[in-house]
Amino acid sequence: MNNVISTRLTELGITLPKAQKPKVAKIKGWSIVGNTLYISGMIPQWEGDVRFIGKVGTDYSIEEGREAARLSALNVLAQAYDALDGNLDRIEQIAKVNGFVACSPEVTEVAAVVNGASELFLDIFGERGAHARVAVGVATMPIGVAVEIEAIMEISN
Repeated sequence: MNNVISTRLTELGITLPKAQKPKVAKIKGWSIVGNTLYISGMIPQWEGDVRFIGKVGTDYSIEEGREAARLSALNVLAQAYDALDGNLDRIEQIAKVNGFVACSPEVTEVAAVVNGASELFLDIFGERGAHARVAVGVATMPIGVAVEIEAIMEISN
């Protein structure tokens, strides 16, 4: 069963960014407790190049917000790749995803933005990517990004 997920990534034409260390916060990008992998909130960046600075509804459309959520989710997977020594097949289930969207007050489609992350996980992992979720609109985000995504995953040893 090894390399199922890396094969799936190739089939989908997806390249993962390299896992980045947190720039400001004094935290780890991931933590494993028992069979649970916790991924810290990831922002939309590509190998350190931070993207999507601003707010959905003011600076970005809902669709652009979805792209920001997808990029943030790719960074979640980059952290998982780092935590699991490159073996994403150890992910048994993506259990929970939390999505935070910096948006103007009139934006009510926060869930549609966070779907960018949820759909990526489903595309890659199938049923193992189906998860519980929260999607929250917020006034501000770290370094002004539009989206932040975090995840909790069940993993095998």
